[in-house]
Parts: sequence; C-alpha cells; structure tokens
Amino acid sequence: MPFAEAIRLALRVLWSQKMKSGFSLVGVFIGVTFLIAVVSIVEGMNRYMTDRFAGTFFGVNTFHLRRFPAFTDDVPPETRRVWRRRPRITETDAQVVADRVTLPVTIAWQSTASATVQFRGRIATQIEITGASEKYFEIKNYGLERGRSFTAQEVRAGAPVVVIGHELAARMFDDLDPIGRELRIRETPYRVVGVVEPQGNLFGISLDKFAVAPYTSPVKRFTNPPGLVDAVMVRATSVNEMRLAMEQTEAVMRSRRGLRPSEDSNFALETSEGILDVWGKINTILLAALPGLVSISLVVGGIVIMNIMLMAVAERTREIGIRKALGARRRDIMRQFLVESATLAVVGALIGIGTGILLAEVVASSTPLPATVAPWSVLVGVLLGGGVGIAAGLYPASRASRLDPVDAMRHE
Repeated sequence: MPFAEAIRLALRVLWSQKMKSGFSLVGVFIGVTFLIAVVSIVEGMNRYMTDRFAGTFFGVNTFHLRRFPAFTDDVPPETRRVWRRRPRITETDAQVVADRVTLPVTIAWQSTASATVQFRGRIATQIEITGASEKYFEIKNYGLERGRSFTAQEVRAGAPVVVIGHELAARMFDDLDPIGRELRIRETPYRVVGVVEPQGNLFGISLDKFAVAPYTSPVKRFTNPPGLVDAVMVRATSVNEMRLAMEQTEAVMRSRRGLRPSEDSNFALETSEGILDVWGKINTILLAALPGLVSISLVVGGIVIMNIMLMAVAERTREIGIRKALGARRRDIMRQFLVESATLAVVGALIGIGTGILLAEVVASSTPLPATVAPWSVLVGVLLGGGVGIAAGLYPASRASRLDPVDAMRHE
C-alpha cells in the first residue's frame, strides 16, 4: 500500500470514529499546546529582555558606575551589608571620570527619587523624579515629542527647568501645550521645556510617568545628599570601546580611592549583561523544566493511543485476516497501523500547535508578557506528535501483523 494511501485510509478511519479519536489525541494535544505556549512566551521574553528591558535601563554600549549593582541575583545578606558600607559615588568622581576617560564616550550622571507633582490643583503622586546632567537624554536615547532638553548652561546655573514623560504631560495638562508652563515638584515651581516621546510600558509598568531636571536644580534637596549621585552613565560607540572605557573607569576610581592591587574594588561597573544574566538563569530553569512537563502529557497521550490502537486491532481482526489472505504482507499490516497511530498523534499535535499559538497571542494581547512563536517549536511539536504516535503504535501494529490469517478470519 502506498504511503499516501495509508494516510488517507488512516484519516478515514479516524473520521469514522470521532469520539474515540478525540479522546486518544487529548494527551498529545495538551503536551504540544503547553510546549508551543511556554516556548513562545520564553522566546518573547528573550527578545524583550535583550531589545527592550536592557536597552531601557542601560542603553546600547552603556555601563553604569554605581556604589553596588542595581540588579543582582542570590546575593548573600553579608555581601549586601558589605556593599552598604562602601563609599558613595560623588559628583567629583563623575567629573574626574569624564575628564580622564580618553575614549570618545558620552557621560552623564543621575540621581532618582519619587515625589508629588502638581499643576493647577491636579496632583500626581509617586512620580519618578531624576536629577541629571545634560547628556542624560542622549544616553537614554530619548526623543522629544515637544520642546527641547535642558542645556549645559542651565545645568551650571541650576535652572528650575524640567523635561517630562508623555503620560505625565497628558495627565497634568490634557490638551494644553505643556511647554513654558509651570509644574510644581514638591511645591517648587519648574518650567516645562520638553516632553519625551512615548516609551510604552515594561511588564505593565508605564515608562512615561517621570520628570527630569538638572541635578543642580532644587531637586538636589531630595534626590541625594549634597555632592552625591546614584550612578555615572557612560556610553561608548561600540562594545569593544565600552570594555576599554570600563577598564579606564575602574583604574580612575581605584586610584582615587587608594586601593592596593590586592584589594577588591569598592564600587560596581554594571552593564546590561547583569540583567540578562539574571534573566538567563530564569530562562534556563524554565526550559529545563519544560521537557519534563511536556513529557508527562505525551506519555499519557501515548498510553491512551496504544490502548485505542489495541482496541482497533481487536475490532478489525477479521479485516486483518482477509487482507493477509489476499496477499498483504506482515510489513503492510504493520505499516498500516503505524501510519494510523502516527496520523492520530500528528493530528493532535497540529491542533495543539494551533491552540498554543492562539494561547500565546491571547497572553501577549491581554497581559504585559510578550510572546513570540518560535518556528523551531512548531517543528518540534510535529516531530513529537509523530514520534509519540509511532512509539505508541509499535506494539499494536506488531500484534496485528503477527495474527494468523485463518484464525483472524474466524474471529467474531
């Protein structure tokens, strides 16, 4: 029997026994659905973390000089206590690094706190307020929807000017043009000079509810003690130059703090790799657990398919005997049942793939979690379905192929 004919015959048998076939493919359907959905979410998260999350906090080819890392994983309490005893990063440190790094880099420093913002009786609480130097916007790659960013002259003068996020502008000013209007931050008036283009959200958290003012403006009263900063941001033109700039920054800071070669650095140089390393560990755990979870459904599905095929052999014993009497060889009978079993499992896998893709789309559209269907997961789903079908059909097919034609034709 040609292979295509065997598949056609298998589909006809499956269609004629819809209820039985439906129950037999549930296990494969669930396993493949889970595979596609989870892999899609993990793949989407991988792209999101690389392209969006890391870029949002650090920028491309950027590192931060900090007192201790902002993003850590499984750090012992004693290590955190040591970190808290480290000296703070100062504005002088930032300026010395800017003066002594010889590579063509862009440098800014910033400190952040939260505060209440007001405009004509409207109040917005828990708004992220950042005091920064003028290159901050360039490093963060913020485009301006309206107005401009503040200048180096305004930073030197400590001018009370502010650039705000798109959502904050919409909330406080509605249809009014914010440029030139007075926004009060902790009761201190600031003149709005710019509005940043929409940044979207991160895991459901808005990235557009912020205000940035010169670090020398009145925000210095609450973002940090005088002369201190949270981080120095350094952006290079390439990964290699970033590495060299990190080496120069480390050398400058160790020299300023009088550290001996045997002593560890009492500051941190952090890149987006730190965030991606944390996510990488989570990703590894998810992908390591995935085969076990999927295999449970597939094993159950395989057992169900095997039982269904054994029932099919028992029900079609007389048909098998007639086929053998008419010249069908043992391998023909075996192939027929293997194709039928594999077809049943592949149909379940295909339905599972469609459902998994649909589930991933629902998750992506209704939750903050991104989801991107990986083509390889679709291929794996089909192969798993076929493999489970063949494995589950081997024993029933072998049993059918060994039936004696005379005894089989007598079977009632």
